[in-house]
Amino acid sequence: MDDARPLATTNPPTRALETRPTVSPRGQRVIASAPARVVRTAELNGGANDFEEFYCGAVEWEWGDGTKSESAADCAPYEAGKSEIKRRFTVEHVFDRPGNFRVMFHLKRHDKAVGNATINIQVRPGLRDGV
Repeated sequence: MDDARPLATTNPPTRALETRPTVSPRGQRVIASAPARVVRTAELNGGANDFEEFYCGAVEWEWGDGTKSESAADCAPYEAGKSEIKRRFTVEHVFDRPGNFRVMFHLKRHDKAVGNATINIQVRPGLRDGV
């Protein structure tokens, strides 16, 4: 007779999933003429205000045109229940040439991406492009 016992199942802890904020892009779909100055925002929604993995993260925007924007903050050491994460990241960029650009937002902690968002931008030819 074989030993037919049910397989043990383990569920991942839900606390981490419940407290983790989500990253979402904000703003209208962008269709502009070159040169196009755009302002983009990424926000952290929900989750705990003191979510350690997102505390004092570095920000990187990849613009899809071969350029990046990076910033980092100088923060006090993390304290559970006291330290608050930043929830809104806004930046501007100028696209000098026409094209379809996939803009990527990365929130990083210790050079590891912990939150990401993607935004598409369409830049049409402008007056200086002979249009």
